[in-house]
Parts: sequence; structure tokens; C-alpha cells
Amino acid sequence: MEYQYYVAVIGAGPAGLFGARELATQGVRVAIFNRDIKPGGLAEYGIYPEKHTMKEGLRKQFRQTLDLANIDYFGNIYVGTNGDLTLDEIPGLGFDAVLVTAGAQGTKSLGLPGEELEGVYHAKDVVYFYNKLPPFSQKKFRFGKRCAIIGAGNVMVDIARHLIDVQKAEEVTAVVRRGPAEVNFSKDEMKHLIGYLDLGEFEREMERVRPALDAIHQDLEIGRHKIFDSLAKADPKTSNVKFHFDFLASPTAMYGENGVLTQLEVEDNILIEKDGKTSAKGTGVKRRLDVDTVIFAIGDKVDESFGLPAEWNEFVKNKNPRFPIDGLSFESAVEGVFVGGWSRKASEGLVGYARKDGISAAKAVWQYLQTKPPANVNSEALAAKMKELNKPIITKDDIKRLEAIEVEEAKKSGLEEFKFTSNEEMLQAMGLAETA
Repeated sequence: MEYQYYVAVIGAGPAGLFGARELATQGVRVAIFNRDIKPGGLAEYGIYPEKHTMKEGLRKQFRQTLDLANIDYFGNIYVGTNGDLTLDEIPGLGFDAVLVTAGAQGTKSLGLPGEELEGVYHAKDVVYFYNKLPPFSQKKFRFGKRCAIIGAGNVMVDIARHLIDVQKAEEVTAVVRRGPAEVNFSKDEMKHLIGYLDLGEFEREMERVRPALDAIHQDLEIGRHKIFDSLAKADPKTSNVKFHFDFLASPTAMYGENGVLTQLEVEDNILIEKDGKTSAKGTGVKRRLDVDTVIFAIGDKVDESFGLPAEWNEFVKNKNPRFPIDGLSFESAVEGVFVGGWSRKASEGLVGYARKDGISAAKAVWQYLQTKPPANVNSEALAAKMKELNKPIITKDDIKRLEAIEVEEAKKSGLEEFKFTSNEEMLQAMGLAETA
């Protein structure tokens, strides 16, 4: 079949895969370029490992997408300024438009003293580690007995679960910039953690922060409900780990000995209400917590070396879009290049959000294509470029083979799921190992 338009989708997470499917159903030919060998992005490497049903449901949808005849998959291809392909090169390979759904691959840093110490990590690195995404799966982490996680969202809950269930931490503290009413985790997530909450200590913490809440007329019970609504469905405890909240506290520095973390310094905050929004303001009062590990779960930012202009942790969007969808701009600052999912708005929402955003971005791309004369799809330039890279390029058939092998390995070992933890192992399993 002849296809009039050819679109490159960068990234194969939920936004990219659902966006690609949306375009493919319009009769567009789509080439997906993915940094990782396997598709799925955060649906494969960001969801907590125990959520097998959810992950398998998503994988099924992704398989159906990749089975479409007019979607090609190129895995193990890094697009970026210093990548296998640069963003500038892509139009020259015969593409009419580019949809960037590469997620938020940069690391947001607060620039605090001690960030370089062993024992200080970013949430994304930890999540990728326990979800076995190369090369993070092979990185060495120092998870000690006393751990602090900066943040109060679902990622904090997932990491706390990993520290408790797998790393056998003895004490985990969530350090929260604002008060209990502003926690961002869902009731369904918190049920996995609530059983470990030290209730006596929690009540003392609530009394400690009460004056700051009273000062802005915020009801203490709002926060209590947000946290305790999950208690009825609490998972049974499997250890005597103690979980704490440290509210109205912002990290200011990490201290260590011989390059290894020993303490986290925090500044106590008060709450300020302005224009209906609550924000935290430092009081200048600082204190130190004895910890072995600090993990920052404060969101992510886009990769500034990707090749698109970036500002405030996000790629710059056209403020006056020609093709808005639901009043939102999916157009980057570069003609013919669109952004969706976390590449459009970093760390926003979960898989359902990414799906909706990817589809909306694809609709904007489709509208843009209607303004262009149909191009004659020519994949010869792309094939030549792929050959020139002189490295294993992963196709849809390769992915099917890899998935079948991993399913077989899981059965043999009596596991719910099996994953190879290095690219080398995956390439070998698919018969694509590079020969020296």
C-alpha cells in the first residue's frame, strides 16, 4: 500500500506508541525511534514491578500498535545532539513531520552542597534500576538502613516500597516541603505504605506543624484524611520498618565522611497563601537528620542536549499554535516538530495522561500534514542511514522474539516476569550480539 505521509516518532513510551497508532489509523506511515531496545518507556520501566496485570495490559496494547503494517520500529537508536541521529537529520531522511515523545530524560537538580556524595540519588535512576532498564540496572547504589526521600507523590511511595521490601531499610522518612494537605500520592498507592507509618510519631508531627497550618487557616484534618483514607485497605506489614513524614521541611545540604553520605540538612518552612495557592517559605531554622541514603523524587526535566530549545525544564512550545488541541500547544519552536507526553509537560500525570497527550499531539501533527503537499514516502534514505550506523537496530520482529524468550525464561524459573538486565544479554538472546 502507498502512504502519502511519513512521520518520525521519537520515543516509544505510552505517548509515542498511542500517538503513532493515532497517525497510523489516518493512513500515515510512521517510524518509531527508541533509545531503549524494548518499547514501553515508563509503562515498561517506571511502573512498580509488582503491578503485573497493569503492565501486561499495556504491553498487549503496545503489541497491537506495533502489529500495524504502517508502523516501523527502530530500537537501540538514540536521537540527540550527540546521538546516533540528530533531530536536524531526520527531515532529510524523508519525513514530513516529527513527533517528540522521548519523555523527560534530564535530571532535575536543586544544586545543593553534597549532591555528589555516595548515597545521594535521583528518583528516576532508582526507579530505572529496580525496573531493570539498562544501563541503570547495572549501576551500584548504596541503600542504607536509614533513608530519606524528598517528595510526597506516587514515586515517593514506590521508592519507599522498594527500600522496605527489597533493600530491607529500617527507617524511611518522606521529607515534604509543604504540609499534609498538599501530599500528591493517591489513596490506592498509599495503601502499600500506610501500614508502616509510626502512628504515635505521626500524631506528634501533626501537632508540630499545627501552628503553621493554623496561621493560614488550613484544617489539619484535610491532611489527615489524605493520608489515612488508605488505612482501610492497608497492605499487611512484612517487617518492622518505621515510615515517617517530616512536613514543612526543605533539603538544604547533604553532609558526609570520606565521600559517603551521613546526614541530610533541612530547613523548617512556614506556609504562605497567595492568590488561592499555598507555598512554603524557609524560616532559616535548620536541623540535621542522620541518614545513609537520600533520594530526590522532585520530578524530571527534558534533556537539554536533545536538540530542541528548552526553558523551565520543558521544551519551548509555540505560544500561538496553528494547530491547538483542546487549547493546548503541541508545537515546538521548530517548524514541523511537535511534542507530546512528558516531552511537552515534564512529570505530568501517569500512563492515562501520557496516552491522551500522545493522541492529542498526533492530532495536531495530522492537522499540520493537511497543510503540506503529500510527499512520496521513500524509505531508502532511512535504510541507508540505519546501515551506516553499524550497530544492531532492533525491529518489531526482534521484539517479538525477545518477548517470547523472556516469557519462556519466566516460566522456567517460576517467576511472574523475567527481564534481561543488560543490552548485551538482550542482543545475545535475539541473535544480534555485536562481534568484537
